[in-house]
Amino acid sequence: MYTLGAEEKVSLVMAYTQTGLVRGEVVTRDSVRINTWLRTDSAPDYLRLFKAQWLQSVGGVVKPTIQAELLLPVAMMIGFHLAPPAQEPLDYNEREDNRVNKPVTIFMGLFVVKGNIRASAKSDLVNALQLTHSPWTSIYGAEISSPQIPQMPPMQVPMLVVRTAEVVFVPQG
Repeated sequence: MYTLGAEEKVSLVMAYTQTGLVRGEVVTRDSVRINTWLRTDSAPDYLRLFKAQWLQSVGGVVKPTIQAELLLPVAMMIGFHLAPPAQEPLDYNEREDNRVNKPVTIFMGLFVVKGNIRASAKSDLVNALQLTHSPWTSIYGAEISSPQIPQMPPMQVPMLVVRTAEVVFVPQG
């Protein structure tokens, strides 16, 4: 397992891949904001998860496994967030002039995300995505569900990041 250092914390997170979902604990420095971590220079190449619960689709069947420790390549991840009910402050100022929440649906592997993307009030979703050039895009006020796992109830998260080039965006309204 792990022993926390003086300036470390444990956070329960959820990481999505094209074929599944991993829920587990990560150890980071106290100063790390989990919801923006993957967009920083301090992002790891491997997410080291402890007490990992892994739901993976194999041959169309979703199978759970439990691992004491799991190293998940960040390159395989297509979505990431703190596990509810944990929250962090959002990474934007709600009073930003000329920026608005634009509703979007995202197909993320086995999951569907309904949420909002922050963009210029004068641009559409296509322009917002093309101008970003960031590998990760923040989604706000998200509801995550899975048509593949009907027994999983929809989950509400204030913010998650998705790998822009690995998910499908559907503009709403």
